[in-house]
Amino acid sequence: MAAEIQPKPQTRTPVLLNKIEASQDVVNTAVIIPKEDGVISVSDDRTIRIWLKRDSGQYWPSIYHTMSASCSCMSFNPETRRLSVGMENGTISEFILSEDYNKMTPERTYEAHQGKVTVVLFVLEMEWVLSTGQDKNLTWHCSESGTQLGLYRTIAWVSGLQFDVETRHAFVGDHSGQVTILKLEQDSCSLVTTFKGHTGNVTALCWDPAQRVLFSGSSDHSIIMWDIGGRKGTAIELQGHNDKVQGLCYAPHTRQLISCSSDGGIVIWNMDVTRQETPEWLDSDSCQKCEQPFFWNFKQMWDSKKIGLRQHHCRKCGQAVCGKCSAKRSTIPLMGFEFEVRVCDSCHESITEEDRAPTATFHDSKHSIVYMHYEPTTGWLLTSGADKVVKLWDMTPVVS
Repeated sequence: MAAEIQPKPQTRTPVLLNKIEASQDVVNTAVIIPKEDGVISVSDDRTIRIWLKRDSGQYWPSIYHTMSASCSCMSFNPETRRLSVGMENGTISEFILSEDYNKMTPERTYEAHQGKVTVVLFVLEMEWVLSTGQDKNLTWHCSESGTQLGLYRTIAWVSGLQFDVETRHAFVGDHSGQVTILKLEQDSCSLVTTFKGHTGNVTALCWDPAQRVLFSGSSDHSIIMWDIGGRKGTAIELQGHNDKVQGLCYAPHTRQLISCSSDGGIVIWNMDVTRQETPEWLDSDSCQKCEQPFFWNFKQMWDSKKIGLRQHHCRKCGQAVCGKCSAKRSTIPLMGFEFEVRVCDSCHESITEEDRAPTATFHDSKHSIVYMHYEPTTGWLLTSGADKVVKLWDMTPVVS
């Protein structure tokens, strides 16, 4: 049974700036246009819309363009104003937006996939368009010629993709819960490594090139911070959502991670603290505290004439314990547990009030989030929901 999050009331909260409510279907991806009071959205209703704020204070479309299929994802590069839109039919359509965002000129179409495009990334430095699809393929195309440069077959369809320009590493998160690191070349790629820490599918990835840290969110409600550089191999678990993690953004100037989930929760994590890895769960045939046998240990049950007990694990030390020896609960924020979890009696005694000081704040967006985008230059956050509404938030009260 999932633990209940009981966040304390926050004095500082995100400020809702505006709502955009004109889409006929779910907005799959939307981004804030930097240095402009505008938003770009793509939707299941097959539309691409450029929303600009009018004198009335409301956002109205300066561009309303209907595509041949549902728009599943997009990538926007503000420097070149290149908009790459992935669609349900497997194609990627590219457009160049005018300086005043009132005109959209078709540039190129890529026949990239045999199924729905799940993620598309335009990498200006490489002049590449990276994309993944439900056909389990990762492809990269030359954005200048439109030709396909390479293809990699994944074990499951991909729902998260990030790229590091400096090392040419692609981070691929899929529906098996696995994250794959690939080294991409102009016309080939090599497998670097794979790692798996989620029990559900990977739903979001976020890469911080400065700290060499990858964040992965999952349908198992958890977030894992993978230290790719520095202390290699370290994996820190963050537990702060009651539903599927839908988006991750990192604010490097404040070292805060922003995460959101389909239950409407927005969590701000302080990553400028020394966090601890959660321990591996230990195996034992009897409680490692009172030595009572667990219910499958028939020999010890017979020898000691005792009834077998159900096995649990202490979230702090990882020991296998019975329910009586782990009846207490506690938050362990530095291990990522922002809500109360099972701990053994001795660990509960060792946890101080200082240890219980929260390292995250919890906020309610009041809609089921399907996508989010953070714009660090303004401190604004965009959330799009299953309710077909796009909300704009001022995050400066909490991301600071």
